[in-house]
Amino acid sequence: MKLIVTLLVLCVVDNVRGIKYVNQTLPPDLTQLSDYRLKSRNPDIWTTIAGEPIDIRNIISINSDVFSNQLNIDTNLNFDAERIPERVVHAKGTVAIGYFEVTNDVSKYTSADVFNSIGKITPLIVRFSSSTPSLGGPDAMNDLKGMAVKFYTKDGNLDLLCLQTPVYPYTDPLFFNSFIHAFKKNPKTNFFDSTARWDLATLRPTVLNVILWVAADYGIPNGYRKMDGFPIHTYELSNKQGETHYVRFNFRTEQGLDNLTVAQAVDINGRDVDYYNRDLYRAIARKDYPVWRLEMDVLTKEDLRQVGYNPFDVTRLWKNGTYSTVQIGRLVLNENPDNMFRVSELSAFNPGHLVPGIPGPVDFLFKGRRINYRDTQNYRLGRNHNKIPINLPRFAKTYVRDGKPPVRDNMGDAPNYFPNSFNGPIPYVDETRPRHKLLVLESNAVDLEPMSYFYNYVLTNDAQRQRLIDNLSVFLASVSSPVLERSLNLLALVDKDLGTRVAQGLKALLIARTTDTAT
Repeated sequence: MKLIVTLLVLCVVDNVRGIKYVNQTLPPDLTQLSDYRLKSRNPDIWTTIAGEPIDIRNIISINSDVFSNQLNIDTNLNFDAERIPERVVHAKGTVAIGYFEVTNDVSKYTSADVFNSIGKITPLIVRFSSSTPSLGGPDAMNDLKGMAVKFYTKDGNLDLLCLQTPVYPYTDPLFFNSFIHAFKKNPKTNFFDSTARWDLATLRPTVLNVILWVAADYGIPNGYRKMDGFPIHTYELSNKQGETHYVRFNFRTEQGLDNLTVAQAVDINGRDVDYYNRDLYRAIARKDYPVWRLEMDVLTKEDLRQVGYNPFDVTRLWKNGTYSTVQIGRLVLNENPDNMFRVSELSAFNPGHLVPGIPGPVDFLFKGRRINYRDTQNYRLGRNHNKIPINLPRFAKTYVRDGKPPVRDNMGDAPNYFPNSFNGPIPYVDETRPRHKLLVLESNAVDLEPMSYFYNYVLTNDAQRQRLIDNLSVFLASVSSPVLERSLNLLALVDKDLGTRVAQGLKALLIARTTDTAT
């Protein structure tokens, strides 16, 4: 009977397969299910999670013992636990697969194998994300966008975690929780609270620089393909001679930098809250592969003594004319994942994942971040998250074993202690590692010059400045006293013209709202 039913089901499927699906006008995300049917020759036999074939009479629970039906137990108990903790920030996102190709010789600056030898290809994944919304939130909004890159190098995974703005909100790792909480939802109302954001910004004015960038044209990229990516920190590099250089990496989009206005974003979100994710997916599916040019801005040790600013301060730009720019290579995304949960939600990035030749940043913020990222991944995915396939390096031999799955081969029968006399993994000597350690002294003093520079020089015309002012006026319209007064005073300290125009814009906006209400 079992064989007869199975053959009957297969015959029905074969008859259905006789209907060819042909439609060249629909985008690939809308034809995914039909495409799967065409590429899969025959359906497989459905099994329980333990591999037992499922009899057709067990697919309906009516008139059956549901407690003896393993399909019922598999389906419902797994459904209850199929979600993992959502990322606190950068929850909503998407992943694409690709490669990095070295196009220029940078061995003068670093011995990192991934960036040496012109033509070298390294596989990678990139996760793009919005920082504030939850998983179901809209893509197109004034927000910090993420671009996390994981290089699968022969020396381990290299993670470069980028934002679309070249500046960061703060320098003190202890400030992280407060910043995120102020920019997430109010614990009572569960709404975003502009008063909380501006209260924090006026009490910690370093945050203002990022607010200006996000409130300006750079705050709403026209999709992930058309934004740059900046890993923020100043990285220390070492070459084969042990010489050090200090660099800021930049991923420059070759699709052309393009941004949306608030009005355009509102219109797009009304039609498609997944606009960014869909745009990236469709571009790759039609073989219009997105490309970014990786370059680095370089300072030598001698340059550090000459510059009149702190080049390790992540809240500010390096000043033009104080550094040189060197091209490294091209990042190309040419493949969509076959399962987004497996690749995107199970991916784990950590700025502390570095490789020989890139000892890493030396600022205090970076030291804090490498702890925080490890802890959040331990909570979200478990302590063995680096053994999940998407996070697995090309080669790994450790004394870290056991714990909750996945454990893979769990290091087999190798000794699990060091030192040992039985050929367990041993360390190597990195002859290129810098012998002298640079210590960075940081200050709590507030420098408003980066904000003034942004307003007067990064924004190159009055139309850009006016859009910034319009957006700031909207943001401040829902801010209550005394935070509103402090916010206007802070903007005036940054630049008198900025403060005056925002105050005028805010007054006009409030009058218009009052008139509309009266009408």
